[in-house]
Amino acid sequence: MPLADLPPDARPREKLLARGPQALADAELLALLLRTGVQGLPVLQLAQALLEQFGGWHGLLHAKLADLAKVKGLGPAKRAEIAAVLEIARRSLLQELAQRPVFDAPEAVKQFLRLKLAGLSHEVFAVLFLDAQHRLIAMEEMFRGTLTQTSVYPREIIKRGLDLGCAAVILAHNHPSGVAEPSRSDELLTQALKTALALVDMRVLDHLVVGSGEVISFAERGLL
Repeated sequence: MPLADLPPDARPREKLLARGPQALADAELLALLLRTGVQGLPVLQLAQALLEQFGGWHGLLHAKLADLAKVKGLGPAKRAEIAAVLEIARRSLLQELAQRPVFDAPEAVKQFLRLKLAGLSHEVFAVLFLDAQHRLIAMEEMFRGTLTQTSVYPREIIKRGLDLGCAAVILAHNHPSGVAEPSRSDELLTQALKTALALVDMRVLDHLVVGSGEVISFAERGLL
């Protein structure tokens, strides 16, 4: 049934305005972005099919534009809107981290890293460079690797930290397998980086490992 044929209180836009976005189902929210369906597939059904195909919002928002381009009915405008939603979320969290100490918003840090790193097919090692008040100066992807490993060079992190005038860092990397559980090599690397950065008075506040469904904190586990 086309959206225009639904009762007013069942149309996603009217429902959102009357009851708030939390009242909408996932497919209804996505239908608002898509606006129109394709021949033989109304927009709500298209939205539901997309969510099922990509495994929900997480998979859809991390899908490559090339993968979205293969979906019938997703033209350039619709693909751009989906990509824009993810970027808006990233920038909102980044702004929050820059305005207050990261320890005042630990969940925002995890959400930001999940949006940036989860779902990648290769491993990325990133560093959040912080000022003396532990506010974010910059988040940079320092090293990239394969499905299973990445080479990390302490001197590069130190050099960049000194250039930015940072006082502390949060380390982060993803596990393309989707399993966030830290490995023994992750623990050894963390201790090596902690020791190296301490030589130039940079503290390692945490190391976060990003999986498909969770982010594990070394600090919370007492591993630092």
